[in-house]
Amino acid sequence: MNISVIGCGRWGSLIAWYLDSIGHHVKIYGRSSSKHMQRFMAERKNDLLELRESVELTTSLAEALESETVVISIDSQSLRSLCTELLPFQPEGKTFILCMKGIEEDTGKRLSEVAGEYLGGKNDIAVWVGPGHVQEFTRGVPNCMVIDSEKEEVRYRLVDAFSSELIRFYYGDDLIGNEIGAAAKNVIGIAAGMLDGMDRSALKGALMSRGTREIARLIKAMGGNELSAYGLCHLGDYEATVFSPFSQNRQFGESFVKGESYSKLAEGYYTVRALHLLSERYAVELPICRAVYSILYEGSDPAETMNALFRRKVTNELHK
Repeated sequence: MNISVIGCGRWGSLIAWYLDSIGHHVKIYGRSSSKHMQRFMAERKNDLLELRESVELTTSLAEALESETVVISIDSQSLRSLCTELLPFQPEGKTFILCMKGIEEDTGKRLSEVAGEYLGGKNDIAVWVGPGHVQEFTRGVPNCMVIDSEKEEVRYRLVDAFSSELIRFYYGDDLIGNEIGAAAKNVIGIAAGMLDGMDRSALKGALMSRGTREIARLIKAMGGNELSAYGLCHLGDYEATVFSPFSQNRQFGESFVKGESYSKLAEGYYTVRALHLLSERYAVELPICRAVYSILYEGSDPAETMNALFRRKVTNELHK
């Protein structure tokens, strides 16, 4: 395949590195003002990986859109802005793959919905989600991920083209569940980091059990399959998000409760605002998400809020 990757950050560069390594013709796009792109232009590497000479580098969106397959890997809240930049090029007959995990914070829209407003109809849209860290993939540590799309042909074509010994892809069949589950796991990651920062890591078992259940309820209310929350998009991504030292959401949560600064992107910070909105819209109680939202946006005391979360009225485990 001829593939362009829009986004030259941590994940975008990993995707370009990976797809090139399994034989695709890859180009990676970044803005000329991007420090990441400037370094790739000068050295073809960042702090995590080095791109082979076979990967083309471009700062032109027009050149990026020459490929029939376009992977978008940027911060989730910038997707709408990017789509407005792509629209004048009138892309047609392409497959756009969203390799990012989030929900638009002001509208509660899934990212495929946002992209569909601008690129749908004449193009196919898919999502690529699941566990894994750049630091592990580049060392050859394998993992499993999911590709989903409203069109069965699209997800089968992409899974067949992208699978390797390093990443085994599964066919998704619940776009709503996979997108909500993938985004929400970052909020659970922030909660896990808060527990770490308060020396309450032993509560992560309860956090994972209860977190999966509340996200399953939301997925069902939104019209998806609640069992998706127990798959790779959410529960299957907990090891990488709730425990890994490479998890930026977990580290953000830990740094926050310790009063330490943290400058890296933690998508869960924005996603929890969207989940708070969706909780009210669909009348679904999300206790963990509500607690994280209260701490981050309402100034609630982290220790009191998290302790209260685990002191809620005792109920049947399946109805946490």
